[in-house]
Amino acid sequence: MTDPSVATAGPQPSVTHLVLIPSYNPGIKVYETVRAARAQWAPVWVVVDGSSDGTPQGLRDLAAADPQLRVFVLPYNGGKGAAVLHGLDAAAAAGFTHVLTMDSDGQHPAERIPAFMVASQQSPQAMVLGVPVFDASAPNLRVQGRKVSNAWANLETLWAGIGDSLYGFRVYPIDALRAVMRRQHWMRRFDFDPEAVVRLSWHGVPAINLPAPVRYLRADEGGVSHFNYLRDNALLTWMHTRLFLGFVLRLPLLAWRRLRTRRSG
Repeated sequence: MTDPSVATAGPQPSVTHLVLIPSYNPGIKVYETVRAARAQWAPVWVVVDGSSDGTPQGLRDLAAADPQLRVFVLPYNGGKGAAVLHGLDAAAAAGFTHVLTMDSDGQHPAERIPAFMVASQQSPQAMVLGVPVFDASAPNLRVQGRKVSNAWANLETLWAGIGDSLYGFRVYPIDALRAVMRRQHWMRRFDFDPEAVVRLSWHGVPAINLPAPVRYLRADEGGVSHFNYLRDNALLTWMHTRLFLGFVLRLPLLAWRRLRTRRSG
């Protein structure tokens, strides 16, 4: 499964910020996603997380024609967080300081990449979080379910300003996120996005929230979803259980930090 189209030359490459796209069996929508990202930013890196749908070779073909596109192909599926960590390690080794993560399936708005990168460049110590703006395509069960995860994330951070815990369109400081992930073996699968923002908040990384539209594509539009309600909700429940225990241990520090922030504000 390949796409012969090549990405546009795109904007001037950044030496600090890159777009990082973890990808697992997204189908041909990934080519559109990559081209859209490259039209807005350079460089763009894709980490193929053990895909078996033919897209690894198609992505390699795109990269062969575009020096600002780099593709890593992992031998097996380790989960979104594991794919992101692989990209973080490579980005740090190359001297980059920040990554914008986005999904490969066309749900995230490539046109918002420049605004998110500017916000990160202006506040490099912060994480820039997308707050989803839903349209009529959004399944109500998903919309309502994320409210539960957001409530837990805000409690676990003592309302430090996380606008949305699940939306994966966001900019991370590389060193801070790598340090958090290397300290423990969680955050490797669907639990990556919410656990990343909670743990970064615990370590004093502030959040900047920016709106970003999200699209839920139908199958006839090329939409592919790997979300499993039972499996992934069980994973989120276990994640919030351990995060709540961590929150209790950190409560004095978090309360002191919040009090200091209010006084300085």
